[in-house]
Order: sequence, then C-alpha cells, then structure tokens
Amino acid sequence: MSAPEIARLSSIAIVLPPRENFSPASAGAIALMVERLHARPGAFTPVVFGMPPPDPPFAGVPFIPVRPVFRPMAFGARYAAGVLHALRARDPALIEVHNRPDLARFLAGKFADRPVVLFLHNDPQGMPSCRTRRARADLLARLGGLAVVSEFLRGRFLEGITSPLGAPVVVIPNALDLTRLPPPAPLGARAREILFAGRVVADKGADQFVAACARALPQLPGWQARMIGADRFGSESPETPFLARLRPLAAAGGVRMEGYQPHAAVLAAMARAAIVVVPSRWAEPFGLSALEAMASGAALITTRRGALADIAADAALYADPEDSAALAAAILTLATDEPRREALARAGKRRAQDFALPSIAAQLHGFRAETLRGAPEDSRL
Repeated sequence: MSAPEIARLSSIAIVLPPRENFSPASAGAIALMVERLHARPGAFTPVVFGMPPPDPPFAGVPFIPVRPVFRPMAFGARYAAGVLHALRARDPALIEVHNRPDLARFLAGKFADRPVVLFLHNDPQGMPSCRTRRARADLLARLGGLAVVSEFLRGRFLEGITSPLGAPVVVIPNALDLTRLPPPAPLGARAREILFAGRVVADKGADQFVAACARALPQLPGWQARMIGADRFGSESPETPFLARLRPLAAAGGVRMEGYQPHAAVLAAMARAAIVVVPSRWAEPFGLSALEAMASGAALITTRRGALADIAADAALYADPEDSAALAAAILTLATDEPRREALARAGKRRAQDFALPSIAAQLHGFRAETLRGAPEDSRL
C-alpha cells in the first residue's frame, strides 16, 4: 500500500493529559495547540480523547470524553485505564499522547501492534518518569515516535544518551494560524500599554513584571500596565498565596490585574498593546505567549530562559528575569523610543511567519506518514 493510501485510511487518537481542558473557555497551551494543529481534518482522521471539560469542547473536532475507572488507585492510573478502554472501542491506527510519558509507556505496552507516539511540550527531566537518562532511553525504545516542540526540549531529552536507540526525536514546533488572529492595530495607533498575559505565578515572572512596572510607570506619563491571567487556566482558578501577596503590590505600582480571560480575549489584547512582556524565570519549553505577541504586532520584551531566545531570535528585547531594574530599563527603552519599538514589532511579525500553520502542519503530516510507514503491516488500517 502506498504512503498516500496509508495516510488517507489511517485514524489517529490524540490523547490529552488528564488536567487539560479541551474547551475554548478554559484551554491551556496544549489543548490550544491540539485544536489548532494536531486535530486538523485532512488526510488523517483525528479524534481527541480527554477528560470531560467544564465548558463545551471545541467545535468541529471529534472529541471523546474519557471516564476514569472507579478503582482504588491513583488518579493518573484511573485515567490511563479509562483511556485504554476508550481507545480499544475506537481501534485507531496511530495513538498520539501529549505530555504524559508514563501514559505513553503504558499504552505502548497495551498496543504492541500499532505505533504510540509521544508529543512533549515540557521539560522531560522535570517529569518523574523521565528524570534519568536510563528512563528516557528506555522510553525511546518503546515508542513509535517522539516529537518535541523545540530544540531546547530535544536537547533535554537526549542529554546523557550517547547512542539513541528506537524512535527518532524530531522537532515539530507549535504553530500559529495567522488567519485567525484579531486584526492588529496599526503601529502608530496602538495603545500605550504594557501587557503581561499568562499564568500569574513566580515561574512566569509575574512579580518581576509588577516590580518593573512600578519602577517604569512614574517615568511614562500616558502609559498603563495590565495583567491578564490567573494561577491556572479557567474561571475557577483559585486565589493563591502568591496572588494575595501580589495584588497590593500591583495596586501600589499602578498595574491592573484583570484575572483569567479566554484565549480570544488575550489575543485581542495583544493586538492592541504596544508592548508585551514575557518575563519567564523558568526554562520555557517553547514560549507560545511570546510567539503570539510577535504575531499580534506588539513589541516583545522577554528573557533567554529555555527556548525563548530560539523562538524570538533577534525580534525581542531581552532582560534578566531576576533583575526588575533591568526589566524596567527595557520597558523604558521601548516605551520612549517609538522608532525602535515599531522596528521590533515589524521584526516580530516577520519572525512569526516561520511558525505559520501550513508549514508546521506539513511537518506534522510527514512525521505521521513516516511513523505509519514504519508500523507493523496490520496496524495501518
């Protein structure tokens, strides 16, 4: 059977992590990327499996809710058993597991006659089942394929593995559907606004953003700063001790904290703001917020942690996330130099074109077709 025939007839099961809501009202980065890139209809027939979201799931994508089994075991094991039951009823040719190495290993042992692929969105060395070189090498030997969203993650997975055996480790970046972005405000008419959009946690540098704005805003008449986000994705995100400490500091520094908003509202805010700041402390595995900010026409300030510098390249101004004075200086530089700010915004829009959906979707299609070509003959239909 030819590769096009294999691709045309192959159904794909896309398995989400158990805490990922496949809903536009409460989706995290993984669910957003699955809806945008991985679940696109076409030569393959994708079906998404995940926990029932609290809000209606994404429209236009086949979605099967997974019911964790009722047994005296940890929730992860109950979810895995529920996924196994749902997959056996569907009998897919290819199983793609997102960001759960333990679940991918479990399913690979149950479906020896077809490929199980793992898509990693976070640092594998921070995951209990992948912390050691031996565990990562063993996982690689069991999988039908492994894809990561950045070269940074590829390096982290292969660290210490001198002779990779088994599945190849390929980079398939996150993608942007540029046609679905809100129309950006013209450069000369953008709001004099400094925007933070993301999880309001220490790892994302939310406290440093507040501290930097408190330094910069008194020197920037007519400018304002706002934060969109909460501890978690969704309207039910809890009030944490970190948020409770940050709120009075933000109020004193002139920073508006607006809480969680759906992704569409975040993109609309990015399309208006003159400056977006992504001050992550932790090693970002990709940096989707930074990419979205560039594509939306905002001038980007970010850090060099993880994959951020690889994603933004020369289309961002960089600052040390542990130095609020340096972050404030970067904000002042762009806010007071309109030509530089607009030049950086134009560079960001050009850079974002490298992550346009058609190109990344073609990479994903090729990876899937190659994975199926290497599968056992009876698993291809």
